[in-house]
Order: sequence, then structure tokens, then C-alpha cells
Amino acid sequence: MPIAPYLDQTPRIGERVYLHPSAQVIGDVAIGPDSSVWCNTVVRGDVNRIVIGACSNIQDLAMAHVSHRTPQKPEGSPLIIGDHVTVGHGVILHGCVIGNECLIGMGTIVMDDVHIPDRVMIGAGSLVSPGKTLESGMLYTGRPARPVRPLSAEEIAYLKYSAEHYVRVKDNYRNGTPDAAR
Repeated sequence: MPIAPYLDQTPRIGERVYLHPSAQVIGDVAIGPDSSVWCNTVVRGDVNRIVIGACSNIQDLAMAHVSHRTPQKPEGSPLIIGDHVTVGHGVILHGCVIGNECLIGMGTIVMDDVHIPDRVMIGAGSLVSPGKTLESGMLYTGRPARPVRPLSAEEIAYLKYSAEHYVRVKDNYRNGTPDAAR
């Protein structure tokens, strides 16, 4: 079963969400409509909250977690993911904020208190260090991630297209026809 409570918190799953049977969604997690959580992904909202917006996808082997609240940091570091976000395979997201229409490339690590605004692309294998605030409309790559260049109009359009493609794929799975080419 991919959904599990933690203490008195049970995940809240929106309409038309697809959770792969091998995924784990635990605790204080809210997933918006038309989003998807894929194979062997862990979304663990045990010591703080996780919010995933509408039409977002968290791909295979990703890890989503948070940092707990302390007297010095009463809100801790929740994980907030906006709408139309694509989170690639093997990504680690920890206590950060991701705006709308972003793409987080495969194998990327995004650390606590990072703020990624709307329409950002982060290249595969990047590391976004704790506390960084990125700039909208940019491509970032590297370890540590650095701005490379502004995104083209085509790349900005692709950010939403990528998320919408995953909405179609998850609908195929929900309908029992896993044809990713549709």
C-alpha cells in the first residue's frame, strides 16, 4: 500500500492522482489533482509537511523529505512543490520550495531552504546548496548549481508541456492502458 499515516497525519490525495504501487507516501502530505508519484519514489512527510501542486510528477526513485521544526526555526523546512513541475528520476528534494512550471533534472539534489521560483530548469546531476534562491527563467547546472543562461521561449514552453505529458501518461496508467507514447 503506497499510502501510510504517521502519528495523526494521513496523506491527502487529490482527484485523478496516480500513485504507483511501489511508491511510498507517508504522513503530512497533500498531493494536488492530476499529479503522479512514480515507481519506488518516497514522499515522507513525517516531521514536517509536503505539498505537491496540481499536474506535477515525481518520477522513479525520487526522494522527497523535510526538516523538523525547532525553537530556532519554528517552521522547520517543509517541502513545497508548485503546479506543472517535473521532478526527474533519482532526484532528492529536501525541505525546499519549488515554484510552478519547473523541471528538476535526473539525479539532482536540492537542499533545505532553497527557493526555486517559477519557470526554472535545473540540469541533470546538479546540486543546489542550502539556502540558495534561484532566478526565474534560467537554466542552472553543476555542483554547485550555477546559472548558465536564460531559457529560450521554446524551453519555457517545454516546462509546462513536460508536466502535461506526464498527466497523459498517468491517465493511461489509471485507465489500465500504460501506453507512454500516447
